[in-house]
Amino acid sequence: MGGSAMVASAGEYASGVEVGFVDTDGIERSGPLACWWAEPFELASPVRPFVSFKGQKNFTGEYWAATSRTHVGYESWAERDAAMALDFDPAVVALASQPFRLAWTDGERERGHTPDYFARLLDGTSVVVDVRPESLVDEATAEVFAFTARVCEAVGWQFRHIGDLDQPYRANLRWLARYRHRRCHRAPLADRLMEIFADPLPLLAGAEQVGDRLAVLPVLYHLLWRHELTVDLVTAPLGATTLVHLASRGRP
Repeated sequence: MGGSAMVASAGEYASGVEVGFVDTDGIERSGPLACWWAEPFELASPVRPFVSFKGQKNFTGEYWAATSRTHVGYESWAERDAAMALDFDPAVVALASQPFRLAWTDGERERGHTPDYFARLLDGTSVVVDVRPESLVDEATAEVFAFTARVCEAVGWQFRHIGDLDQPYRANLRWLARYRHRRCHRAPLADRLMEIFADPLPLLAGAEQVGDRLAVLPVLYHLLWRHELTVDLVTAPLGATTLVHLASRGRP
């Protein structure tokens, strides 16, 4: 992509870009992005299947998103972790995997790109997400990401590139995600935990004030997932002495 293209307006980046997707009725659609940008892509079906085969180097699967109560596909552990992080984000209300394919011509050849995720935020903002560890972002990939970001800007979307999540945040998030389902919520225990942790207390000491740890800890971890209780997930792994306290607001 030449220098003159890099200084083009956002509108010029979006012009001529086609989008193909599978709508909420399962019907394949395609046309100019300018005509389809308001489509609820967070409800779209994947535009291509998630395949698996013997000897495959990457790992594919489905992640159940508590946010939208739907399964979203992934094609690597990095994508699975990114889906988990988006699901954990209290601003995200819906999430879809491989929601559409963009197609354009760069003046020399036909180009195409399928972003990994499309998220809808609580305020209505649309977010297009590409997942790739920084070590695997070569010049060609960076060029496609930059183009996609400018196209998103042209239609009022955000664009995010997510790489590998840092440790220990990644390990903590994977642990809390085990308790993301609402079946882990038990109202009497949850109410008591909210009272106990009104002032910061070590995780295990606070839990044991409520009752048997085997019954209480799943509820505590669920409240952490929902951001009703909060801890430092970035500095150190979750443990018995991790300070837990009441969050200023929880996820609805």
